[in-house]
Amino acid sequence: MAQTLEEQIITIERSLGERMISHALVIVRSWLNELGENNPYEQAFNRLNNQYTALFDSWLTSDSSSHDETLDRLTGDAYRLVDEVVIALRLYRGLSPTISAFAHDNPQSVMHYFANCLRLQPADFDWLRTVMNTPDKSALALMAIAALAKNVRESFSETAIMTLIDGISSENSIVAEQCLANTIILLAHYDVRIDYFPDLQNAFVAAIDELGDDGEQPFATLSALIRTANPDPKNARVERHEVSVEDLPKELQSLLELTGHSDNVSSIMAWLPASEQEYMRGLVLMLPDTWVYSVIVGDSTERAGKIAMSYLSIGYMDMLWDRTDVAAQWLLQQLREGSQSPKDYINYGHCLLLQGDRMMAYENYRQARQLCSSSKDFYALFRPDRRALVDRGIPIEHIYLIEDQLLKS
Repeated sequence: MAQTLEEQIITIERSLGERMISHALVIVRSWLNELGENNPYEQAFNRLNNQYTALFDSWLTSDSSSHDETLDRLTGDAYRLVDEVVIALRLYRGLSPTISAFAHDNPQSVMHYFANCLRLQPADFDWLRTVMNTPDKSALALMAIAALAKNVRESFSETAIMTLIDGISSENSIVAEQCLANTIILLAHYDVRIDYFPDLQNAFVAAIDELGDDGEQPFATLSALIRTANPDPKNARVERHEVSVEDLPKELQSLLELTGHSDNVSSIMAWLPASEQEYMRGLVLMLPDTWVYSVIVGDSTERAGKIAMSYLSIGYMDMLWDRTDVAAQWLLQQLREGSQSPKDYINYGHCLLLQGDRMMAYENYRQARQLCSSSKDFYALFRPDRRALVDRGIPIEHIYLIEDQLLKS
């Protein structure tokens, strides 16, 4: 059964992520055949194919430090060609609308254009850069930024991401924060290919440096993005604060009114459709493995600890096993503040057990057992963690001993 366009794109992303250019070009060749003989991409395709073949021939006969650099450059060129051909194919098949202009002062027109136009023009980016720094156009800028970010997620654009990076230095703090958040999301989303776009990497690092404060603002934004997601609703502990529209900056008030959200501003995630919420959850879980995360957090153990706290606050208990020191600190704080759930006591007991304090670990397990209505309820919470404890050095016999004693509690 033939692959859909979306499946072909996924195959190409995986291939180019491993720098397997020929695998990607097989699919691109089929696209070009569909577009016909007079398509404008044949020359670029042949040039890339010939350069890749020449690189392989050179690799067979000689050792050179330039081989990897050339392969990275050709991989970036392959990504660019794929992006251009996909746009042409989507337009050819009628999968995307052909849009040539928008009404600059009409909010709906701005959002529709920047969300759906696949061939944005230099003048469009110039307009966006202008409104980013025009006080009375801030609401339009925010809508265009949000729409553009969604568009780029569907159709990668170096120029668009570079425009968002430029917006990080906007004089309007809300616009700047919106650009920063969307840039982080997009760089994480495209992590598999970002290594082949050094200009974007350098521009983002320069934008962070320009902000000053040793990157505290990007770090705060990254932490906030993590807290917007809720991978495990049953265990989530996201603080809710009721906020009135009047408490928000005027630019954001205008944006909420234009988008119909002025009646409820207590939860950003509540505005998003289920598919978008699921996307953000997936993105948040992959963040620690991305380039943009490593740039913002770096080698700072303090920041890594704070990020771990952010993950724990949304119920991401897998962090318990990676950072038992941080998890123990956070769980102890939860227990002191009155969140005395059986699972909290069990998790804190796990931390203590892994740290070698068997007596206090057992005491916390006993507290959890007393909060459960039956031993069956307790073991339903405790036993799924057996494997993780054993994998981290706790003998299974010790776990059986603990469970046996708790049966008498």
